[in-house]
Amino acid sequence: MKKTIIVSFMIGVALTLYSCGTIMQTYSYKAKGVDLDNYKTYAWVNLEHFVDENKEGEKRYARYILDLANEQLLKKGFKLDVENPDAVFQFDTKIENKLKYTQSPTVSVGVGFGGPGYYVGGAVPVSGGQVSAYQYEEGVLSIEMLEPKTGKLIWRGWAQEEISFETDIESDLQMAVKNIFMKLPVKHKEK
Repeated sequence: MKKTIIVSFMIGVALTLYSCGTIMQTYSYKAKGVDLDNYKTYAWVNLEHFVDENKEGEKRYARYILDLANEQLLKKGFKLDVENPDAVFQFDTKIENKLKYTQSPTVSVGVGFGGPGYYVGGAVPVSGGQVSAYQYEEGVLSIEMLEPKTGKLIWRGWAQEEISFETDIESDLQMAVKNIFMKLPVKHKEK
């Protein structure tokens, strides 16, 4: 009995801690019929993220993202070529206001009583089913791979996560960039 109570308490604490944290979700899209192994060199486009006036704005981590992305691309075997790249990459960040709805259980058991005997006992149902709205911000980082001659999108990866004042932006960006490039189905062999 005592062991069951301790185990139940531990499970309750674990579920509470799990529900308090946010989970980063990562996705990717690859254009049909494109062989990404044919793209071995790259460059970046749309680097207006580095304009000084925007340093304190939403794009203040642009240089950090660029450095992390270059590191991941080099690990994938890509070579930087700003003169004649096989593919060009661009990235974007945004923060979106979101609304999440939750509903408490429709019927739950509340006050109870019991007495001696095998079949004696009872409980009174307590109403539930209240809907609560929760407003939060979601950070999104997207990285796109484009065909330089046509501008056609050939691959896109993106990560999204609920953010708050407790969010460690730099560590989350590092994880986001790494997770996004894990979804890029290319690994060039070193020569």
